[in-house]
Amino acid sequence: MFLELGQIPIEDIEWGKKTFLEDSVLRIQREELIEKAAGGDSRIASIRADIARPGESVRIIPVKDVIEPRVKVAGRGGMFPGFIAGVETVGGGRTHVLRGCAVVTAGQIVGFQEGLIDMSGPGARYSVFSRLLNVVLSIDVNPGLSRHEHEEALRLAGLRAAVYLGEAGRYVKPDHLERFEMRPPSGRKRSDGDLPGVVYLYMLLSQGLLHDTYLYGQDLKNLLPTLILPTEAMDGAIVSGNCVSACDKNTTYHHQNNPVIRELFKRNGVDLRFLGTVVTNCNVTLKDKLRSAEYASKLVRLLGADGAVITKEGFGNPDADAMMYCAGLEGKGIRTVMITDEFAGVDGASQSLADTTPQADAVVSTGNANERISLPPMDKVIGDIRVIEKMAGGQSGSLSQGSVTVELQTITGATNELGFEMIAARGE
Repeated sequence: MFLELGQIPIEDIEWGKKTFLEDSVLRIQREELIEKAAGGDSRIASIRADIARPGESVRIIPVKDVIEPRVKVAGRGGMFPGFIAGVETVGGGRTHVLRGCAVVTAGQIVGFQEGLIDMSGPGARYSVFSRLLNVVLSIDVNPGLSRHEHEEALRLAGLRAAVYLGEAGRYVKPDHLERFEMRPPSGRKRSDGDLPGVVYLYMLLSQGLLHDTYLYGQDLKNLLPTLILPTEAMDGAIVSGNCVSACDKNTTYHHQNNPVIRELFKRNGVDLRFLGTVVTNCNVTLKDKLRSAEYASKLVRLLGADGAVITKEGFGNPDADAMMYCAGLEGKGIRTVMITDEFAGVDGASQSLADTTPQADAVVSTGNANERISLPPMDKVIGDIRVIEKMAGGQSGSLSQGSVTVELQTITGATNELGFEMIAARGE
């Protein structure tokens, strides 16, 4: 089974009389975009649409999700199965990608663990989203909604908007095609001369209370570890629905462009055999953590793996899950590498992870999320800058005449645990 991603570069975005692509410029009919995003959802009171370009003096706050516009042009299923399309398995055929732009959902704050994106200044260097052409939807909901309803309304509006914009690329010839092919794993251990087999263990946040991720539209709280094709993640099967701290939240954009999956594909047949992706969850109770760790290590062993890569999302409670997965794999003789960020205090002197295990002896750090940074005022704020003092990484007094002093955990994607950003350190 193979997936082709047709890359269509977007070099600018403008408002226009209709939505279409011309000479790498995405022209958008603003009122139609707003209508499509709202989708008749009675929970939504209003939507405002703005464009934020790289280098502009613009701050977006508070950010809920970021989504890359795409359109399925061949193969089974459609975009964001279980939400927008049906539940047919994706990951094959051809999908066109509007590369260089994104839909960003913002507006009234849902939970304190939301973030900001600066399009210029010192904060911009910490987030890939500062380098994208962003269509920002500031969404207000009607009074009386629960936080879960509020989050769901915004999540669906963002997905609808991304699908609407993605349609502009349906009949456009891509600049180039990327082809990703995944053969069914044999489950055999390697023989002399074979490259080592590697499995990707993809932890997805699933603790409830605004900490949820969705696979084919289903939240993962009761998921047993499951084998999927890595191309399914690339094709929109995984959607973010959580309000974990912004620095290490995996937005939907991160899932669509997972760099670990891309790197394993790149190295498949060169210095390793990419055997597959096992998605698993982060649990709340000790019993559930142990069950998932046991089941995941069994699946990875059955695939015939010699090694594994673990990524996680969030910190604190998920650290315990990650260490259990690592210990279980290492206990079966499967050499394991883990990617994580750290919460080591503003001075870097505190214990950086909530849990550890002696088996975790190959760890890549994506940075200390408690490190403080001062961000200057911006000429334009999309959203509400006043919420900064209520957000994780902010505090009373963080806001002063438009400038903010916050921890890195406030910047969307700054210490992303898929290794998406600039900060990296390796300890062995």
